[in-house]
Amino acid sequence: MPATLGDKPPRGFGRVLSRFPLWFYRLRLGFLLGERFLMLTHTGRRSGLARQTVLEVVRHDTLTDSYVVASGWGEQSNWFRNILQNPRVSIAVGFRRLQALAARLSEQGAQAEFQDYASRHPRAFRILTARILGNPTGDAEVDSLLLARNIPIVILQTVGTQRISRKIGHAERSEEAAC
Repeated sequence: MPATLGDKPPRGFGRVLSRFPLWFYRLRLGFLLGERFLMLTHTGRRSGLARQTVLEVVRHDTLTDSYVVASGWGEQSNWFRNILQNPRVSIAVGFRRLQALAARLSEQGAQAEFQDYASRHPRAFRILTARILGNPTGDAEVDSLLLARNIPIVILQTVGTQRISRKIGHAERSEEAAC
């Protein structure tokens, strides 16, 4: 069976390094990471407490204002298991703080996201497949399917933010026009 990144989560100093980007967000410096990363705040499935993790953004759909992320540590990742139980999350991206609903994509949806990623970032895709699959086939379609079977893909659909800002912007324009 192909390995996932989740086979060996970081320990010791590696764990400290992997959690380093979280401090950027906690110090209100997350904007320095741009839109390539986001901080996900989710609810612990056992504790009920707020938990945070920083994830790399696979794709941002500006039309729907949704963010696609992958669980590189597989299905055993705590954040992934938490959002399956409680999909209401908040995210911080750049200067934005948003409420969102998390949903796991189907295997076909995940495969499509990996294929899209392969077309936009061919070199990164080759590195990713070599690291996770060990022996990638070199065929983006086949490798995308293999990745989709091992790496869960989640879509974070923002709620309310776009509609609210459009209404506010429209209301402000209407008031200015009335003056």
